[in-house]
Amino acid sequence: MRLALPQWAGALAVKAAVFITVMCCALAALLGVLVHVSVTNQTVGQARTLALARLADATKAYEAGDPLPPGAAVDPGDLPAPLRSLAAGGERGTMVADNDGRPTMWAAGPVDGGRALAVAVDHSQQARTIEGLDRAIGWSSSLAIGATMLVGAFAVTRVTQRLHATARVARRISVGDLDARVHDPRTLDRSRPQDEVASVAAALDSMAASLQGKLLAEQRFTADVAHELRTPLTGLHAAAELLPPGRPTELVRDRVAALRTLTEDLLEISRLDTGRERLDLDTEELGALAERVVRASGTDTAVRVVRDTRVETDRRRLERVLGNLVANAHKHGWPPVVVTVDGPVVTVRDHGAGYPEYLVAHGPQRFRTEGGATGHGLGLTIALGQAEVLGARLEFRHAPGGGAVARLTLPQAPPNGGTADGECPLPDGAL
Repeated sequence: MRLALPQWAGALAVKAAVFITVMCCALAALLGVLVHVSVTNQTVGQARTLALARLADATKAYEAGDPLPPGAAVDPGDLPAPLRSLAAGGERGTMVADNDGRPTMWAAGPVDGGRALAVAVDHSQQARTIEGLDRAIGWSSSLAIGATMLVGAFAVTRVTQRLHATARVARRISVGDLDARVHDPRTLDRSRPQDEVASVAAALDSMAASLQGKLLAEQRFTADVAHELRTPLTGLHAAAELLPPGRPTELVRDRVAALRTLTEDLLEISRLDTGRERLDLDTEELGALAERVVRASGTDTAVRVVRDTRVETDRRRLERVLGNLVANAHKHGWPPVVVTVDGPVVTVRDHGAGYPEYLVAHGPQRFRTEGGATGHGLGLTIALGQAEVLGARLEFRHAPGGGAVARLTLPQAPPNGGTADGECPLPDGAL
């Protein structure tokens, strides 16, 4: 029968319980053996001394021709063979053996004619004493082991619960919840002894606070830079529109447009980083929305509707997600690019070299591209952030046979339980 362990019970708890049990059993067995041997030796020694004393009295009576005392006899039939042989060799000896089903201490010595004079002393009381002692050792050892295991399990449970609490907070931090803290009781009360678990918890809390501060500073810097660039870029764009037609003018306008797009992307990311985006929910036909996005992109993208559905979502944000996915597929992949709508799941597939391994494993990272690709890595970052605001799941995979697949799974219920005018915080992990 397999015992069901609680959730907090892990390898450490099991190992500690096994170690405590083994050590308790070993200690109880050692103490039990020592007590058993000591008491047995003492009891048997006393019985041997008594038997030899009676043998000496019986020998004196035999040599004087007096009647032998009770329990003494010459060559009794139930005398153990080893004692008989010892007496025949002219030596004395003692031995515990059964006599009519009762433990008996025998003492034998030589008499004339090569015969053996033996004395039998009842050893039943001493045997019962040793048996009672063994039972007492067994019960006391079991109680001691049980009590030690309970105390050890309680102590180990306290430690493992604190370790698991620390691990849970570490996992929350790893997915973006930088407000998570362990707040171990020992770290809050400095008067209590600070053990290793408290040190780990304090270090984790300190790391999370430092990381949160640096991230907030980075977010503020990004937002400030984007806002500061917006004003001169507006003037630069207006000035570029006044330039005379020509190739240099086209190049200037193209670079100004690219810089404005980058600035707007940075502003959008800074808004997503705040986690205070608002949803404007409405019911949309997913197939028709995907077709509008493709038409607006001006690209040669095929739309395949396997199973259309109506979803309650923020149309602008969903169009932003799909538009970025389609643009990324054409910019970094190879045609044909296919958008497939299958119920609440929308996939965008290209037939290029596929996503970089870091992106498949960890998701998109801003300002990071590989393989000589152009761009700032913001398109997929924004798509992921907007998908999280919508309560959708966006996954990046390698397509079978080559290419890249972005899979967007929309929620069946209103995302984040929000309403059209409700405030919708980002889920854990949105940065």
